[in-house]
Amino acid sequence: MIVSNRVAVPSRKAGASAGGLAVALNDVLRARGGLWFGWSGRIGAEQDDAVLVERGNVTYAVCDLSHEDYEEYYNGFANRTLWPLLHYRLDLTEFARRDLAGYRRVNAYFADLLLRHVRPDDVLWLHDYHLIPLAEALRARGLHNRIGYFQHIPWPSPDLFLALPNHAEIARALCACDLVGFQTERDAHNFGRYLVEEFGASACEGRRMSVAGRELRIGVYPVGIDRLGYARTAARAGRSAFIREVRESLSDRTMLIGVDRLDYSKGLTQRLDAFERVLAVAPEWRGRLTFLQITPKSRSDIPEYAAMQRALGETAGRINGLYGEANWTPIRYVNRSYTRGELAGLYRLAKVGVVTPLRDGMNLVAKEYVAAQDPEDPGVLVLSRFAGAAAVLDGALLVNPYDIDGTASAIRQALAMSGDERRWRWNAMWSRLAETDIGGWAGRFLGDLDGLNGVPAPSDDSVVPGLA
Repeated sequence: MIVSNRVAVPSRKAGASAGGLAVALNDVLRARGGLWFGWSGRIGAEQDDAVLVERGNVTYAVCDLSHEDYEEYYNGFANRTLWPLLHYRLDLTEFARRDLAGYRRVNAYFADLLLRHVRPDDVLWLHDYHLIPLAEALRARGLHNRIGYFQHIPWPSPDLFLALPNHAEIARALCACDLVGFQTERDAHNFGRYLVEEFGASACEGRRMSVAGRELRIGVYPVGIDRLGYARTAARAGRSAFIREVRESLSDRTMLIGVDRLDYSKGLTQRLDAFERVLAVAPEWRGRLTFLQITPKSRSDIPEYAAMQRALGETAGRINGLYGEANWTPIRYVNRSYTRGELAGLYRLAKVGVVTPLRDGMNLVAKEYVAAQDPEDPGVLVLSRFAGAAAVLDGALLVNPYDIDGTASAIRQALAMSGDERRWRWNAMWSRLAETDIGGWAGRFLGDLDGLNGVPAPSDDSVVPGLA
C-alpha cells in the first residue's frame, strides 16, 4: 500500500506529463498489486470512506479535504512550517498551533480511512513530509503491519530542526515506522544525530537504532530516473515540430535552460542574477545567448509564493530591459507546464543546463538534463552543491548558488568548454545515473522493508555510515 499526499490516478491526459516518480510507483503497484491512497486534490467534505478507482490489479483510493483541513494541514503546517524549515529557511518558517492541530487531525483522518482497507499481510509505504504523523496514528489504532517512510525533501541538521516548536513530537512520530529512508547520507545522518542527541537512541545490530522503545532502521535511497527511456524520449522529441520551431526561433544563439516549480528553495532570482553577471562581465556573449527559464506556478494562494512570482518576473524584466535589443531578448521566462516529451526535447537543445537550488532533496531535473543529451555533442550541467543530485553527478560544474560571481564564472566555463571535456563529463554522469535508476529505487527500499523480520540487512550503499 502506497500513501502520499496526492494520488496520481492514471489517465490518458495525465500519462503524457506524469513524472518519473509517479510512473515508478505505478509500476511497483502493477507488479505487486496493491492500493495507492491519498488526497484527491479536491476541497469538499470529509468522508466516511475513500472513493475507490480500479485500474487492473491496482486500486486508487482518494478522499477530499474540508476547506479548514486544506488551510491548516496543507497550506499551513506542511507548506508554511515544515517546507521552509526542512529547506533551511528559518526566516520563512511560520508556526501556529492551530495548523499543527490541523496537520495531526488530517493524518488521523487518513489513518481512519486507510485502516478500512489494510489487510494483515500488507506492507505500507508512506511518502514525504505531509505524512510524518501517519505511522504513529496507525499504530495508535492497533496496526502492526510493516511501515516504511521515505523523505523526498531534505532533513536539516539537529540545530536547525530544534528551532521547530514541538520538534520532538514531529520526530518521535517517525519512530513508529520500521524503515525511514532519505535521499542522501547527509539527510540520514542529520536525522540519526537528532535521535541520538534528543532521544538517547543507540545503534543496534543490523544497522538499526533503538529509539523510543522500538527498533528503527535508517537508510539512504537516492531517487533516480529511467535514464534509457528518457534518452529515447529526448532523441524522438529532438526531431519534433515543437523543438524545430524553438530551434529556428533561436537564430543560431546558444540556449541555456532552467526548469523549476515556482518556489523560493530553487534559487531562481539568484540564477538570473548570475546570468546577468555573465552579460555584464563578458559582453562578447551579448546577443549570442538565450536563457529559457520555465517556471510553472505553484501554491499561488500562499503569500510567499505570490511574492516570489513577482520578484522573479521583475528580475527577468529588468535584465531584458537593460540588455535586450529589438531583435534579441536575453531571458525567455515562461509560467506554464510542458509535457515530459517537450521538456526532454528542450533539455537536448540546451547547451547549458542551470540547476541551482538553494537546497533540494535530490532534483530530478538535473538527472533528466543529463539523460536527454546527445552523447556526441552533450551540453554542460551547472549544478548547485546543495542539491542531492550533486552527490551523484560528479561531472557537473558544482556551484554555490549564493555566490553570484562563482555561478556566473561556471556558466562562462560551460559556454567555453571543449567538445572533448563535455563528452567525458557527460559520460561520467551517464554512468552514475545507472546506479540510481528509478526502476531499482523502489525495489531497494521495499526489499529492505520486506527483510525487516530477519536478515538480510540493507546493502552497504543504502545505510547510514556510523549507525552500523
